[in-house]
Amino acid sequence: MCNTQAVTLASALTPVIDFVFPPRCPLCGDPVAAHGGLCLTCWDKLAVPSGTCCTLCQRPMGEGHGEDAQMVCAPCMAEPPKHAGIAAATLYNEPSRALVLAFKHGRRIGLAPMMARMMLMRIPPLEGRWLVVPVPLHRWRLLQRGFNQSALLAREIAGATGHDLLVDGLVRPRPTPSLGGLGRKARARILAGAIAAHPGRTAKIKGGNVLLVDDVMTSGATTNACITALRKAGARQVRIACFARVMDEALDTVRETVELPS
Repeated sequence: MCNTQAVTLASALTPVIDFVFPPRCPLCGDPVAAHGGLCLTCWDKLAVPSGTCCTLCQRPMGEGHGEDAQMVCAPCMAEPPKHAGIAAATLYNEPSRALVLAFKHGRRIGLAPMMARMMLMRIPPLEGRWLVVPVPLHRWRLLQRGFNQSALLAREIAGATGHDLLVDGLVRPRPTPSLGGLGRKARARILAGAIAAHPGRTAKIKGGNVLLVDDVMTSGATTNACITALRKAGARQVRIACFARVMDEALDTVRETVELPS
């Protein structure tokens, strides 16, 4: 079946599916217009970076910093990042946490298209050839969970942008324990050498631009390990795209609303 036929069939079946399974908000359960969306109340509870942000890490700068397109935050000036920019759909708060948990641990993989659309709203134009690469899972974790949530988001983003998906561009040759509750240095120590470029994909990575996709960015230890592996494989530059970013100090400086994606 070609793509056009599949879209036509899906459109024809939508009223039937909506009748049998009425679309509801995945957070509160209230009725919504269509599957794959949040109600207005839950949309308004999301924290979305807005206003003046650091051009290197997208950290909200708050008011009083003007509209300088080259504004760089103090942490990035003190320690220039290895990446070429971060695009976070939301800051990590209770609603975004609930979506991530439902997606990753609740196995509600149908949330991937909506979450990816929100990420796409924050990703700047990607000019030239780009590879979309997800943060990898160790094979045992992948077998246990049944899917890589970052790979599902990467697939949606690659399909929407027309760039190549390299789902196995990175691998985890050894398992790592949970990083929850650990500090930045401890996370970096555990992840040292735990992520590498796939030996069979280095030819594609070399000289290319990479969009690294993850669901949640916490301390940056995981993404830094991925960037190190990609740069070692010859990547020219690496940008990061995530659904939620842990940045508690910035929550009070953002406008906690988001425009509904089309």
